[in-house]
Amino acid sequence: MSDILLEIQGAVAVITLNRPAVLNAWTTPMRNEIIAALKQYEADPAIKALIMTGAGDRAFSAGQDLSEAHDFSGDRAVEWVGEWEHYYATLRGLSKPLVIALNGTAAGSAFQVALLGDIRVGHPDVRMGQPEINSGIPSTTGPWIMNSMLGMSRTIELVLTGRLMNAEECHRIGLIHHLVPAAQVFEKAMEIAQELAAKPPVAMRLDKQRFREMSEEGFKSCIEAGRRLQKEAYDSGEPARMMEAFFSARANKK
Repeated sequence: MSDILLEIQGAVAVITLNRPAVLNAWTTPMRNEIIAALKQYEADPAIKALIMTGAGDRAFSAGQDLSEAHDFSGDRAVEWVGEWEHYYATLRGLSKPLVIALNGTAAGSAFQVALLGDIRVGHPDVRMGQPEINSGIPSTTGPWIMNSMLGMSRTIELVLTGRLMNAEECHRIGLIHHLVPAAQVFEKAMEIAQELAAKPPVAMRLDKQRFREMSEEGFKSCIEAGRRLQKEAYDSGEPARMMEAFFSARANKK
């Protein structure tokens, strides 16, 4: 079974994260598949808009698959940040609008990816947030993305507590643009994507370009910080210890 599913409906391309058994958590190979699909659709003139969603009804994505990150060394963590730079730069470089259809929880790096989309549609059971601290992983790209949208005060609170916001809070502060019943999330996302696909393409491309230009300096800074801070974190061994505790607690619940 592929880690992602691809579909085209008219001028709209749909990427579905397809690991529902592990809450659509992504690994490096899965992210590489997503990047390849994004680049393919970016280069296709027949595609005017994109949707990203998740399989199942529990999660858009839980973010990084901890079973992959558990054994990282400090040097591997530096490489890992470079992989995220490639993923985020690909998302930021899209000239076509990206609608995020939140079928469930978006946590950690998946929360960040959702915020890198242009418009987000969710339902009342969606939760979003930045729980990396609970796994011993410092949040580096997350604060940069959140600060530009939420301000420093709320960013600090979310990063240090690791709490997940409910859908009502996300909607109230503007992170979820459209809150609809769960059965209508994809339909609403498609409606929006089709509307955006019909917009003048040059103006769309230039607007997207300008948003990227406005935030490029901060993006470069957070990636450099990520290399430095993730290496220190993984060299300390704390992420491995926290993840081991998480795996043990999960096993004891079964």
